[in-house]
This record gives sequence, C-alpha cells and structure tokens, in this order.
Amino acid sequence: MTWPRVDDLRTIEFGSPGALRTQLTDLVLRGQKRATAGLRIEYEVDGERLERVGEVLAVLGNDGEPVGTIEVTQVDVVPFDQVTWEFADAEGEGFTDIDDWRAQHRSFWEGFSAKRIQAHLGDAQWSIRGDTEVVCVWFRLLDSGASADAAD
Repeated sequence: MTWPRVDDLRTIEFGSPGALRTQLTDLVLRGQKRATAGLRIEYEVDGERLERVGEVLAVLGNDGEPVGTIEVTQVDVVPFDQVTWEFADAEGEGFTDIDDWRAQHRSFWEGFSAKRIQAHLGDAQWSIRGDTEVVCVWFRLLDSGASADAAD
C-alpha cells in the first residue's frame, strides 16, 4: 500500500478514522501536538519509507481532504521502552507520564495494527515488546488552512 499524495506532498493522518483522528488533527492545527509516533514495522507493512527531516507533509482530515501542512524537524527510531517523556509530552495528547504513554500506545497499536503486522510477519503471536522499534517524528506546523497548496 502506498500512502496517498496531495499534489507532490506525502500525506499524514493522525489516529484512526473517526473521533480520534478529529481530536488529534485539531491538536496539530492548534499547535499543541508537535510529535507523533508509529511502529517501525508499520512502515514495512505499508511499503513506505520513514519521514525525513525537512520533508513537508499534507495533513488529511477524516474526509481525506488536506487541512494543513507540517514540516518534519526530527526523526528518531528507538525501542518502545526507551521512548522519552520529552517526546511523549510533545505528542500533546495529555499523557500523565511515560508509563501512561506506553500503556495507551500499546493498547492502541495492539488493537489497531497487530493483525496487519501478524499477517505480514506470519507470526500470530506478535505483540509489542520493549525492543519493538518506534518511529518518533517531531514536526512544526506550516499551514493550518484548508489546503496544502500553501506549501508548494
């Protein structure tokens, strides 16, 4: 699967479709959410490369339409048990501490991504472990308008 594009920009969607995506996208557009995380294996499953520093991404809303643009400022790949509180706090989602971040992300990924990952790996027992690689992407908001055209 190749991620969709808007003009010449790769796209990014925050959270799963529905209320979660609406909430997280709103945090991005208000400038509160400055980072996002994904599992490294998800990139492999989706056949996509990691984000790159300086890359501009179109932010898509629930309807698949661009609602803004962000610029990637830092990308780190770290084991799940080494994600820092600094990063978790920059996600801007109201986590109380790093243990809260880990518990909520484990629950989300094992509920939302595990079946695709298990099928890809051929391992029905796969689950997140302390050494599971997490891609931590830091970004800054470039445009919170209704179109990604401002980034061209």
